[in-house]
Amino acid sequence: MKKLPKLGLLYLDYVLRFFDKSNFKGWPDKIETVTYHWKNDKARFIKEVKKKKIDILIGNIPATAYDTFVEIAKELPHVRFVPSLETQFSNKSKENVTLFCEKYGIDIPKTKIFYDKEKGYKYLKNKATYPQIIKRSYGASNYGGYYVHKADNFKEAKELLDDKKYVPIYTQDAIDLKYSGDLRVMLIGHKPICAFWRFSGDGEWITNTSQGGSMSYENVPMNALELAVKASKAAKAEYWACDIAIDAKTDKPYILECATAFAAFPYIRDWICQYLMWDFSNGRFKKPHVPLFSWEELGKIDSSLLRTMRHIGFGKYTPSCDGEFYLPTDDSKFDMEKALLSNSNDVPDSIAPVIEKEEKITTISTKKSSDYEVSKINLNTATLTDLMSLHGMEEELALEIQELCEDLIITDASDLLEIESIEEQLLETWHENIDDMRVDINQADKTTLKKIKGIGAKLAKIILDYKESIGKFTSIDELKEIDGVGKNKFTQLKSRLKIGE
Repeated sequence: MKKLPKLGLLYLDYVLRFFDKSNFKGWPDKIETVTYHWKNDKARFIKEVKKKKIDILIGNIPATAYDTFVEIAKELPHVRFVPSLETQFSNKSKENVTLFCEKYGIDIPKTKIFYDKEKGYKYLKNKATYPQIIKRSYGASNYGGYYVHKADNFKEAKELLDDKKYVPIYTQDAIDLKYSGDLRVMLIGHKPICAFWRFSGDGEWITNTSQGGSMSYENVPMNALELAVKASKAAKAEYWACDIAIDAKTDKPYILECATAFAAFPYIRDWICQYLMWDFSNGRFKKPHVPLFSWEELGKIDSSLLRTMRHIGFGKYTPSCDGEFYLPTDDSKFDMEKALLSNSNDVPDSIAPVIEKEEKITTISTKKSSDYEVSKINLNTATLTDLMSLHGMEEELALEIQELCEDLIITDASDLLEIESIEEQLLETWHENIDDMRVDINQADKTTLKKIKGIGAKLAKIILDYKESIGKFTSIDELKEIDGVGKNKFTQLKSRLKIGE
């Protein structure tokens, strides 16, 4: 019997794990794990993969590490990446999603991408039809709809882009959504295994469920499933997800997003790994059987319970011999099948300027990428949208940060260590994205000073009394002249206070 390949799970620091060894229930051999530690870890990582003799490396790669792992994959030609780097091309940016769909003739809304701002503005002013959907092309995969905007006219579009400074300008014709919702379709081996509508909340237009939308598993149209299958096959994806808009006037489906990186219930991750074991073992493990539209029944289960369920299975249907209840058995159009192996020709050509293509992202802390600009964030005034742009940020954590800011003025990122789930290593990844948050000592009142860590009501009064006696501070070193401010306290205050411009 042919020896099974050596499996490895790919993890990255600060990135949520999609798979765990428990998802590969029944795999008889040891499954290795390898973790990429950012900051020029490429050589060590390659060495570890070789040392552990891994044949198949399984895991999604975040947008900020995509270019680095393209280089890593070239150094490991005998290792099969699952999904392949070519398959994960669409994970990197909205631009890549568009290039992928255009290369393979997959229907998308009319989309324009401009690296030249003036050309983008000219299009939006003279040629675009409104409303337009403007998106930030590049960013972490978990920001959902936080960087998707609707502009009803050129004035709104220009004001948005002047403020956000998105590069490239990525803009689409808005689809008149059927039922005011879009569809999320998940596939394994090109077979749809879960699909649901996402409807916008009251008074909202965006359908992302993390921003107030609702879900329904009922009445998913067949043409949306067919489009998702077409995209999955073009990507040669072992597992895949699409967001699809249905035009209310024509019922035609269009791809809005597609990627291998998506949120999935635990049982879906189990199904993916059952499928992968069937693939890797050449059939020694049984291919999972997931009936079409099974999501309608599973969707009736309370979502809090559904989030914990594991190892759900289905028996195959056997038609009744007397014909009393009969279903066609030829469902080959939606049967699971092995994904084809990728090659370098599968990836579309970039439209980014050459100078930007050559800039490689090698560390998680790199602020300036070749594809977009990020404004510095002051945590005290940051919106939920701003916080969600930080790498590895989850909505629950962003809300904790906002709650902390209600009682504390954050003057140094280390103040966030009061939150249990934040560690110093995570703060390091945000370093270049965080603005100078020190408070101008000449502008601060007592209420402000009292909310700064290390300054209580007593010290706040002493500082303000001293400022009144000298008129204003001209140097932060003048704090040394205040009674009770010793060397250690001055060092602390210097990191939290400044002289404004």
